[in-house]
Amino acid sequence: MDVTLLGTGAPQGLPRPDCPCAACATAVGAEARAATALLIDGALLIDLTPGPAFAAARAGQSLAGVRQVLLSHPHDGPAMEVPAGLPTPGRVADGRELALLDGHRVRALAVDIPGTGYDISGADGERLLYLPPGAAPAGLALNGAHDQAGGPGPYDMVLLDVLERPDALARLRATGAVDAATDVIAVHLDHAVPPGPELHRRLAAVGARAVPDGSSLVVGEYHAVPDLPRRTLVLGGARSGKSAEAERRLAAFPDVVYVATGGTREGDAEWAERISLHRERRPNSWRTVETCDLVPLLEAGDAPAPDAGDAESGGDAGTGRAAEVSPLLIDCLALWLTHVMDEVGAWDDTAWEAGGRRALRERTDALVAAVRATHRPVVAVSNEVGSGVVPATAAGRRFRDELGRLNAAFGAECEQLLLVVAGQALALRG
Repeated sequence: MDVTLLGTGAPQGLPRPDCPCAACATAVGAEARAATALLIDGALLIDLTPGPAFAAARAGQSLAGVRQVLLSHPHDGPAMEVPAGLPTPGRVADGRELALLDGHRVRALAVDIPGTGYDISGADGERLLYLPPGAAPAGLALNGAHDQAGGPGPYDMVLLDVLERPDALARLRATGAVDAATDVIAVHLDHAVPPGPELHRRLAAVGARAVPDGSSLVVGEYHAVPDLPRRTLVLGGARSGKSAEAERRLAAFPDVVYVATGGTREGDAEWAERISLHRERRPNSWRTVETCDLVPLLEAGDAPAPDAGDAESGGDAGTGRAAEVSPLLIDCLALWLTHVMDEVGAWDDTAWEAGGRRALRERTDALVAAVRATHRPVVAVSNEVGSGVVPATAAGRRFRDELGRLNAAFGAECEQLLLVVAGQALALRG
């Protein structure tokens, strides 16, 4: 089954008409995108881009063989053009199946916004899923999911709004509709993310890719995507965007366990506001564990899931799913270090020399060893504090030095290391 993407942008296109933003200003050449539209085997057209006949011609295709035109969402972009000779566009009712004379089968899937998703099978059994802009599946019972009877297995290709709805991709992964072999294509691309390297970096981080308008893809054809790192450390200064970067990296994956090392601070309104903002930003499906006991969580990747859901192990009730499929997001190592330094008496010079230094080294060594051995995906956040003003106190300098050592040791065990500056992630490794 061949798919030609006549457009890959949001309904208003990219750049948006008359939009002065930086993302639109730099969306030129291959990064300029018309509204998303798919031409499948020259016979099935899904959604319409402005000037579809010209878009097809630029891609080396013709619309002369189109026998069915399907729409996936209410039209709110530029005026829709239906070239002469094309069938009248329509939509398939949710749950209904349409069999085309050329061998394609189309099943309409309910989504959580006005619109329709399409599960499309080719004559040779290849399968793709297409979701409209801003949509996620309305339920978890997808035809692409594994079931106890064997099921049809994961889709060969999925086209969806990855950047706007990463939770849709997480849901598809949770049901088995998307696995490591599924070609995940980002469509409906808008100006929320600058095009070019930043766009492709963010997509690669969640196992997806974008292609230029006019690209022709073969459903089921192997396409190498960057290996997703098991361990990632995200560094940055205060308010640099490091936590948001870490959260983005796991937003498209299911069963994430968010490990908050800061806990609560009685009577501290400013800290309570920070915690509230972090919680509001996380997907509702994530589970939160407030603890500084990180080693057992990292070691839990080799343990079977319990019978009942357990936030610390990441198990799901009754599924028998191994805990290793539950990624950990640890935020942050600086607060973990503060807690451990409190416990070993590191702030007092006498206690530090009498055994605090050795006790802290044992605790950090145990954490680093657990990171090295873990089978769970881990994204950890830490502060980069060594580039600013030298602390005025010995205790402050001790914390700065120990955090620098911890970041270096933890980062040495990670496949990917990022430094976030002014909201921009710079890859130091991976």
